[in-house]
Amino acid sequence: MNLNVHLALLFSLPFHAFGAIEPTCKPLEKFNLYGIHKDGDVIIGGLFPIHFSVTAPQLSYKAKPQELQCEGFNFRTFRWLQMMIFTIEEINKDQELLPNITLGYSIYDNCRKVPQAVRTAVTLLNGVDDLFDNDKCTGSPPISAIIGAARSTHSMIIGRIAGLFSIPVVSYSSSCPCLSDKREFPSFFRTIPSDSFQAKAMAQLVKHFGWTWIGSIATQDDYGQYLVQSFNKQVQEYGACLAFTEAIPKINSQQKILKIVDTIKKSTAKVIVLFAGVGDIIALADEIVRHNITDRQWIASETWSTAAMLATKENFGSFGGTIGFAFRKGEIPGFREFLLKVQLFGCALNAPDVTSGHTSTNTLSKPVCTGQEDLEKINTIYTDVSQLRVTYNVYKAVYALAHSLHSLLLCENDKGPFADKTCANNLNFEPWQLLHYLKEVKFTNRLGEKVYFDENGDPIASYDIMNWQMDANGSVNILNVGLFDASAALGQELLINEKTISWIGQQKQVPHSVCSESCLPGTRKAAKKEQPICCFDCLQCADGEISNQTDSVQCLKCPIDYWSNQGRDQCVLKEVEFLSFEGTLGIILASVALIGACITICVFAIFLHYRNTPIVRANNMELSFLLLGSLVLCFLCSLFYIGRPSLWSCVLRHTVFGVSFALCISCILGKTIVVLMAFSATLPNNNMMKYFGPLQQTASVLACTILQVIICVIWLITSPPFPTKNTEHQKAKVILECNVGSVAAFCCVLGYIGLLASVSFVLAFLARKLPDNFNEAKFITFSMLIFCAVWITFIPAYISSPGKYTVAVEVFAILSSSFGLIACNFAPKCYVILLRPEENTKKHLMGRAVSASEQENDISFYIFHY
Repeated sequence: MNLNVHLALLFSLPFHAFGAIEPTCKPLEKFNLYGIHKDGDVIIGGLFPIHFSVTAPQLSYKAKPQELQCEGFNFRTFRWLQMMIFTIEEINKDQELLPNITLGYSIYDNCRKVPQAVRTAVTLLNGVDDLFDNDKCTGSPPISAIIGAARSTHSMIIGRIAGLFSIPVVSYSSSCPCLSDKREFPSFFRTIPSDSFQAKAMAQLVKHFGWTWIGSIATQDDYGQYLVQSFNKQVQEYGACLAFTEAIPKINSQQKILKIVDTIKKSTAKVIVLFAGVGDIIALADEIVRHNITDRQWIASETWSTAAMLATKENFGSFGGTIGFAFRKGEIPGFREFLLKVQLFGCALNAPDVTSGHTSTNTLSKPVCTGQEDLEKINTIYTDVSQLRVTYNVYKAVYALAHSLHSLLLCENDKGPFADKTCANNLNFEPWQLLHYLKEVKFTNRLGEKVYFDENGDPIASYDIMNWQMDANGSVNILNVGLFDASAALGQELLINEKTISWIGQQKQVPHSVCSESCLPGTRKAAKKEQPICCFDCLQCADGEISNQTDSVQCLKCPIDYWSNQGRDQCVLKEVEFLSFEGTLGIILASVALIGACITICVFAIFLHYRNTPIVRANNMELSFLLLGSLVLCFLCSLFYIGRPSLWSCVLRHTVFGVSFALCISCILGKTIVVLMAFSATLPNNNMMKYFGPLQQTASVLACTILQVIICVIWLITSPPFPTKNTEHQKAKVILECNVGSVAAFCCVLGYIGLLASVSFVLAFLARKLPDNFNEAKFITFSMLIFCAVWITFIPAYISSPGKYTVAVEVFAILSSSFGLIACNFAPKCYVILLRPEENTKKHLMGRAVSASEQENDISFYIFHY
């Protein structure tokens, strides 16, 4: 391979630029990395964050910078490293997988920092820096593939560099979706699901429990920022809102940590999602515990959901009940025994609080121990194999490379996948050839799980849902309470056993986290100004509108025949209102109408019985009978206004009203004209009464009435009245009423009656002072005055009356005017006929005895004879 030569020249460029070319080849600088190396036929590189952080030296640019110092030994990630070694040794012992092939490894600690990650990446691709042969310019054999890195930011660095040489990179913990881009990272694979699935899973969890007011915190790196942005977008699609979003700086800042804690304390969000690695959380967790924040429900990303160093009794008050996602775990036979046998530089590991020393470039750390401890009796993070999740991903990653290499070595000539059906040159294969087989790898491991990669180099997404609980002994346990399977049917990816979950404060009730309480049916949501959509007021639906669902964004109008109930959550049939015969008002008006009709009939009977008496004969008997008949119709037509409106009742109420009143007023007009003509007949040379006898009087009355009948017929033909539902006047009621159809025709009917009444009133008024003991004109004047007054006052009362009272006012006007007509025109005559019969004589009516010539000049003479 020529890769080591290229990288060696790369290290030599500054030297060639400023000095003479040396006869020997050596790296420009040694990185003094923490690493472990073992030779083999094929070398696999490994990158693990064994330490938490790096102490950066002060740069004065006056002297050579000091070496980077890694600090804070991490036993959890050290277990990952041991899994790589364990798996390689297990494969080397396997007689079926890669027989007669020995795998070696070069493993480095990148200390979770980008500068150190760059150093380890370059060193891996070039070869172990301490083993350079200065004469031959070669070092140990360059690696064939790389296991790592843990962090997405580091994998992006190693992925870009390795991609230039098509060297396969299989990560066990880098979950950034950006790494699925094969154009940018053509040789990158991973055994951990993409964070796009984790963001989806966490968003579905939020939706499942109905949380709509959430805080989010993420590390200020590619992993945290991409994950929080993806999560934020998805929860907003579900209708949830973010109360705050904070970023944890990569460089520890106490001021920034305190600001985040202050934001948490001030926020009303009770659920907080935290996307960060264990090392990034420690400082924040300490401050949260110190400030005694114990009322927040934490949602953990896979990076810390199973972190035993955080799930402690001391932290449980603030972080107890944490629910989060974790990769599927695996129980690997023999791994615990392997861990217990590990000896590092002659000293056995003992306690979890051991820190590292830095004495050799080929060692990871030199823990302080006595060498007498029995690891089987000590429960440490390092020896805890109950939660092998990322560790299991390392196991699958190594086996994926091994199976790919196995397929490469099994290739038969003339059947190969490369040009001219050739195969790779056994152990001298090129990295891109191994990459080809890695894309096609598919196997079932010892635990029964199928391992393969999709077109983006990603595995099937599957997560366990974990919950932090405390047992009776006070120990914190991380229990599995559910599953998220991205391959399941839509809507069935999330499976949770809610009964087994213990929430913050060891409660069994799901925490409540909303900005505004849900709007109950009968109300709608109204967004608050300059607030997220989850913050709203609940406004009651307006009259006639309802909402029958919780959190309705708008109220729905009820159908035209329906109205909202008192709770505004359902539409009920509107109350139907009309002037009914069963109602009190309807009964009273109908009774009055019938009484009026009966009175009129009684008067008719009295006049008929006393038809030959002077007072009846003097009162123009024919017109009186016709007037009484029309008054009966006037009283009875009011009954058409009472009851449920129908087509026939609507037609009859207006036409019968118009014709009967036209007939009535025509009779009164005729009687008035008779009085005037009778007075004119007493004047010399005036014989008008000879041409206006009873027959002519009746004919003129009928002619005036027929004109009204013609108007009504035209009305009925063109646009007749019809029943209708009035829903505008009173929103909560349906008023059944009659629509007049043609307003113009209706006005003509009323106008014609008004014209007749006006003419009658004027003529009667002119004749009120005519000389005689009997002058009917003054009674006609009073009746017309009442009639006009009633109908003039009717107009504003009709307009202002609501509902059924509109019809009642109209009926009242009909009855009032009818009673006024019968009272003024017939009550005085009936009084004389029944109570003063001695006055019912011709002599009394004429006032004195007269001669025949005088009789001919008396008005009463003409009235009696005509």
